[in-house]
Amino acid sequence: MDDDARGPVARRAADELAGLVGVVEALLAERGGCEWNRAQTPESLVPYLVEESFELVEAIEVGSAADRREELGDVLYQVVLHAALAAREDQAAFDLADVVRDVAEKAVRRHPHVFGGETADDLGDVVRLWSEAKRVEKSSRRSAYDGIAVGLPALARAAKIDDRRAAAGHLPVGDALASRAADGELAWGRSVLAAMDAAMDAAGPEGIDAERAVRRAVRERETALRATENGTTG
Repeated sequence: MDDDARGPVARRAADELAGLVGVVEALLAERGGCEWNRAQTPESLVPYLVEESFELVEAIEVGSAADRREELGDVLYQVVLHAALAAREDQAAFDLADVVRDVAEKAVRRHPHVFGGETADDLGDVVRLWSEAKRVEKSSRRSAYDGIAVGLPALARAAKIDDRRAAAGHLPVGDALASRAADGELAWGRSVLAAMDAAMDAAGPEGIDAERAVRRAVRERETALRATENGTTG
């Protein structure tokens, strides 16, 4: 797409992104750069990426527009930094342009009703087309449970696994596992999963976001504890 075909928002975003890329390049420069940034690896940056991602989630759920803007910027900085480090690897694994192109192409593939010849009359059709496009992309997967991020929070990962189980038509295995001997910690974990299974069943066909639900409950508890601490409870 040439510059004339882009709207003013896209042109401005491209200019600002180029500025951020320049900042990161300066930080990674051998001369005059930042020693801390040059010392980083994708692995060493993982804790910061996780932290920034959760700060963005918090900003979305309970923060202001200014909070969301700031935290989106922090996550974007992580993306640009990771891509810049990859470009500096011995074989130049990829760079930011590759990342941007790949995700744009994926978005186009998964929305054939917008960019292709398919039609979608309702949200159900949109989900069906998206799911079919993703199935084709991931055709090399051998299990219904492949591709679920190991680094997800435990509750979110459990919910994702159960979603895949239901979609694949597999029966629950909780009761069978419960009959096996377990240490105290594993037994406690099983009891939490069992409680989650019951809660998800009680939620009905619409379901809930398990991780978000618990985050809300934790925030509620924290607020109540802070109020008690400050002597402001009624």
